[in-house]
Amino acid sequence: MANKAAKTPSKSTPVKATSPTGQIRIGIGGWTFAPWRGVFYPDKLTQAKELSYAASKLTSIEINGTFYGSQKPESFRKWAGEVPDDFVFSLKGPRFATNRRVLAEAGESVQRFYDSGVLELGDKLGPVLWQFAPTKKFDPVDFGAFLELLPREIDDRALRHVVEVRHDSFCVPEFIALLRQFNTPVVFSEHATYPAIADVTGDFVYARLQKGEDSIKTAYAPKALDAWAKRLEDWAAGNEPADLPRVDAARPKKQPRDVFAYVIHEAKVRAPAGAMALIERVR
Repeated sequence: MANKAAKTPSKSTPVKATSPTGQIRIGIGGWTFAPWRGVFYPDKLTQAKELSYAASKLTSIEINGTFYGSQKPESFRKWAGEVPDDFVFSLKGPRFATNRRVLAEAGESVQRFYDSGVLELGDKLGPVLWQFAPTKKFDPVDFGAFLELLPREIDDRALRHVVEVRHDSFCVPEFIALLRQFNTPVVFSEHATYPAIADVTGDFVYARLQKGEDSIKTAYAPKALDAWAKRLEDWAAGNEPADLPRVDAARPKKQPRDVFAYVIHEAKVRAPAGAMALIERVR
């Protein structure tokens, strides 16, 4: 999906119009979760209407099912038809591509993923998240070979990729330089054990907020939500939040960037409330 200039704010595009800025999209992981019924979803809402309801309250959803297996083209078309025109999905790339010893051999799995009907999402296709196991260590040659396998365009449609690494060996300037060479962002993971890497390495930013608590109605306390809203706005304006850890001293060129943020924590009952509270703060 090509990076676009900011639009006039609307109910489902929470962007600031006072200065050049990227779009901020905020959501959750998936939409089918039984404990959300009666908490996020109204009691009598049918399961068939859960996606359209979720999309009316959020501005993006991260699809997790694509990590575990192929989906059908008609599923992608159906999902695209159930959300607003300016709604965007992110998708997890298949584990068959990332959970392997030699990443350079993932070409077939990557190709099969894009042949499965992903492009049926049309303009609602956002970034593809390539998530690596916590045991996967940084090998610059092999990881670079993997990045070369990722298609940047198919049928004149620009594609976006983001990587999530979960081993401390990636916390080196060489990794950041490699990502910048391929204009590929790294996920900022707010997590108890995964490395937190806030270096901006592409033309958009992707954050996964995983420290929410179900004992808090909005997953995060108000002060924490205020802090995250400020960080998302800083990223969208082309700045870098001063309170997040970076690996490399080099700074990217300042430019507006789209931002994708997902409230995801283990029990996740309050994740939708946290995402909606963040959306209200960045309108």
